[in-house]
Amino acid sequence: MLEAQIALARRAISPGSIDGALGSQTREAISVFQETEDLPVTGDLDDATRAKLTLDAPILMPYPVSTNDLDSLQPLGTTWLAKSQQSALAYETELELVAERSHSSPTLIEKLNPNVDWSSLSAGTILQIPAVNYPDPDSKAAFVVIHLSDRYLEAFDDQTNLMLHFPCSIAKKVEKRPVGELHVVVVIQNPNYTVDPELFPESDELQKIGHKLILPPGPKNPVGVAWMGLDKPGYGMHGTPNAQQVGRTESHGCFRLANWDAEYLSQIVWVGMPVEVVE
Repeated sequence: MLEAQIALARRAISPGSIDGALGSQTREAISVFQETEDLPVTGDLDDATRAKLTLDAPILMPYPVSTNDLDSLQPLGTTWLAKSQQSALAYETELELVAERSHSSPTLIEKLNPNVDWSSLSAGTILQIPAVNYPDPDSKAAFVVIHLSDRYLEAFDDQTNLMLHFPCSIAKKVEKRPVGELHVVVVIQNPNYTVDPELFPESDELQKIGHKLILPPGPKNPVGVAWMGLDKPGYGMHGTPNAQQVGRTESHGCFRLANWDAEYLSQIVWVGMPVEVVE
């Protein structure tokens, strides 16, 4: 199952955070792959599907912990005000960092490195991680389709060939789920984030502060490492500091992706590109 998840991810058909288990997002990814290969669509890793997802190259790769990695880590503030005062909203631990770089769950990374003491890592330590890289995009997408009921996002080229399939989170409230055609109006890498008390009435802290705060960029920023704003005010496709919750929890209204998926999507979208939101 781990090999199949890695093989799917290398095709930009994401099974969610790679964990070696057959969960709902992996089943959806397998179904998409089966459809593209004209196989019976079952969502199961049957023999015919398994044969097409067997890899010749190793599924794991060594990852040397670097000084730059360790120097970039910093604790994450526990309040909005503390976060706004940080130099960056960076990873807190090396485990978080390598998990995101390999599209994986931290639990899987720990299982792959059973003898590593994560509390006292030093530069030069060699870790084993899934060998995952999305294919280099050779063109921009023609359009994106977001499926609300199944909680996934897909991009297509101008011949309607599938370019990617990613799980995504949608708005918790039905009335905040826009259905119909939207358009990309801005693409920002490593965005900062404006926290507006009016949008977070549930936050006693923000209500007491009474004014907007600017949070610095970083992977733990509320919109992650990429923001693709849409022509409905306040809506966009973006990353998230909690990749394991994508497609499983709900947002205030935007379409949340794992950071690695948001970063990849941001490379192939363009200002004016249509985004069709369907039930």
